[in-house]
Amino acid sequence: MIRPCTIVLKQTMELLPLFAAIQRTPRVALTLSFVLFTLTIVPALYSLLANPTLPLLISSSETDGPFPSDHVHLSPLNSPSFRTLSPVNSPIPAPPYHTRHQKSSFNSSPVTTSTLRTQIRDDEQRCDLFKGEWIPNEESPYYNNATCWAIQEHQNCMKFGRPDTGFMRWRWKPDGCDLPIFDPNEFLEMVRGKSMGFVGDSISRNQVQSLLCLLSRVEYPEDISSSPDIAFKVWNYTSYNFILHVMWSPYLVKTTKPDPTDAKSNFFSLYLDQYDTKWTSQINQLDYLIISSGHWFYRPLIFYENEKLSGCQYCSLPNTTELPLHYGYTKALRTSLRAILENFTGLAILRSFSPQHFEGGPWNKGGDCARTRPYRRNETIPEVSDLKIHDIQLEEFRAAEEEMEKKMGLRLRLMNTTQAMLLRPDGHPGRYGHLQTEEVSSRNDCIHWCLPGPIDTWNDILLQMMKTEK
Repeated sequence: MIRPCTIVLKQTMELLPLFAAIQRTPRVALTLSFVLFTLTIVPALYSLLANPTLPLLISSSETDGPFPSDHVHLSPLNSPSFRTLSPVNSPIPAPPYHTRHQKSSFNSSPVTTSTLRTQIRDDEQRCDLFKGEWIPNEESPYYNNATCWAIQEHQNCMKFGRPDTGFMRWRWKPDGCDLPIFDPNEFLEMVRGKSMGFVGDSISRNQVQSLLCLLSRVEYPEDISSSPDIAFKVWNYTSYNFILHVMWSPYLVKTTKPDPTDAKSNFFSLYLDQYDTKWTSQINQLDYLIISSGHWFYRPLIFYENEKLSGCQYCSLPNTTELPLHYGYTKALRTSLRAILENFTGLAILRSFSPQHFEGGPWNKGGDCARTRPYRRNETIPEVSDLKIHDIQLEEFRAAEEEMEKKMGLRLRLMNTTQAMLLRPDGHPGRYGHLQTEEVSSRNDCIHWCLPGPIDTWNDILLQMMKTEK
């Protein structure tokens, strides 16, 4: 049998005299070159374009259009230098009037796919989202105070001269999987025609503001609040018929404020066994509920149970039992979870305690948080005194979880972000949440979180938990 290569070699040798003649005739050589191009290159190009299985050598970051993504990129047009926002009086400022009913004016830069995965693979579904560490992420931040109207001044960590920006460039990496970065298009499609409520204190509101900023790449919401009460806001993403509720309840249960006309009434009064109906009466209309609290329970408080005075905390009142720290929080959280068990049938999430990072003293005695990078998990972390709140949350959640099994429809989950946030002493406003003057130079905020910043990870996790439940 004659091999193909032998035939080709023989035919080539036979053509050599012809090639020599062609070289001496330029017009014939040009004609032959055109014929060879037509017979070889053109069919190859046709095959490439007609066959969809052949890969096109275009990186995903260069594609144009609203593809599902795990990262949101700010184009140069959307990444101006940080600008100054005017002071606001409401907990969450309203979007610019002319854009309330429109898509975000920053949509000129479409949400595109990133080099990171958009979802957790099937073999990673058992990955614990809450165990891991922070790794560099040069693609962040995904918004700034020029593209998001919801950032308050005390969270605007660049406005008052913070010299470092590294706190914005980390992402949470769980052990065993990659946590996708928040995709605003995917989120809004998932909640189309649904409603979500956040209940808690200013840290809860901090997460809502992060969510508003992340969604601002797609749409600004319309304020449809039924009353002027700035503690209870309702937003509507009209293109998606998605309703977002923000409900202020730092103690979670029925509470009365100190009476300004009574010099002896200097304490909040908590009715530990009674619902705060301002939010519990609304949750039956929600599909998603995120609840959190904790920091307010370190103040002087008076407690009532069964409509009777049961004791106090840090009060030193005559004929009043001084109850141990965390007594009130345990009872209040238990009551709040009972309200959810009795009145809610959607996906309820208890977000765990957000640690503070004061070093060198407490908040009112010069304590500060001046670190500029996350802790590694094998580093020695200064002792944090308020993690008892986290322990209580775990205990009460487990008890409520057992009761949940008896109720159809309700899903109660724990967003256990405490360990991740314990590693982020660099993410607080610290001294850069206000103008530095002699009068306020010692007021450092090591409780709330910068925007953009580590708290954006809570919404990465929120979306992943919603996807898992779906």
